[in-house]
Amino acid sequence: MSEASGGREAQLKHTGLRPGWTTGACATAATTAAYTALLTGDFPDPVTITLPKGQTPAFALALEALGDGSATVGVVKDAGDDPDVTHGALVRATVRPLPAGAGVVFRAGPGVGTVTLPGLPLDVGEPAVNPVPRRMMREHVALVADRHGGTGDVEITLSIDNGEEIARSTWNGRLGILGGLSILGTTGIVVPYSCSAWIDSIRRGVDVARAAGRTHVAGCTGSTSEKTVVAEYGLPGDALLDMGDFAGAVLKYVRRHPVPRLTLCGGFAKLSKLAAGHLDLHSGRSQVDKGFLADLARRGGASPELAEAVATANTGLAALQLCTAAGVPLGDLVAAEARDQALAVLRGAPVTVDVLCVDRAGTIVGRTPD
Repeated sequence: MSEASGGREAQLKHTGLRPGWTTGACATAATTAAYTALLTGDFPDPVTITLPKGQTPAFALALEALGDGSATVGVVKDAGDDPDVTHGALVRATVRPLPAGAGVVFRAGPGVGTVTLPGLPLDVGEPAVNPVPRRMMREHVALVADRHGGTGDVEITLSIDNGEEIARSTWNGRLGILGGLSILGTTGIVVPYSCSAWIDSIRRGVDVARAAGRTHVAGCTGSTSEKTVVAEYGLPGDALLDMGDFAGAVLKYVRRHPVPRLTLCGGFAKLSKLAAGHLDLHSGRSQVDKGFLADLARRGGASPELAEAVATANTGLAALQLCTAAGVPLGDLVAAEARDQALAVLRGAPVTVDVLCVDRAGTIVGRTPD
């Protein structure tokens, strides 16, 4: 059986659900069209962009305006069959030229939040535009500049109509992102969320891997952790399970249909939930338990002051950063606890488990010992 019949891509197709586009992809499309118009006077409609994995979707323009030394484009977000609260939102990008050498500067317009607390992959005071969308926009600005004779030095102001109201249905406020939504996405694609369809696709992925004779499979929470596993172990596509938030579904099915080795790889915060005993890692059904992390930190040698700082940290990432700076191996401790929880679910099935915790860049920040 070929790799194409299994793995992440096969799981996506097997759900039968229509994917959509992230706010980051929409912002990149709007930015590309606006900067093109700023340099040429014409808006490309539809505008085509290139996503991190090479897909080249085209986006229709819902709004365009040119004048006063700036260009503005609006793109309506289509989340596909995912019940995303931002589905149908109008994502706007206003592009203005800056002096040569200024680079690309991001601003938060109405409906886009601003970071006010540490622990996120952005500095306090920055607009809530995540690293991958920033990179996508910078790359597309450079392409447009090269094509049409610009310098690539621009200010990009991003806004989302009714974004502040929509954000009340998200966790942004608790994370210290105030004033609106975040511009998100690591692949540019919204994977449709359906519990039954996704769990069924996980089971199919295990079946395909077993039929192909794979002795090592990996359950990954997303594309970043998948890349880490491939780099670490060289696993083929049909040995990769897109676990998403469904750690329990992977473990329960592998318990009944064993594979000799199972690697679980995911973001530190998500796997800390598994370590604390949660089998559903979705933010709507489980939260990072900073008290639990503080207890782990104490076991790892943290001082009372450090443990208290972990317990009151804004995010799991902030807790990890505090411990890393103090030489406390919180990532390894979380990985070990997550493996213990996994083994408890497996109930003695002949499966060896190892766990990798990664940060947002895919760097391994915790792992179980060999």
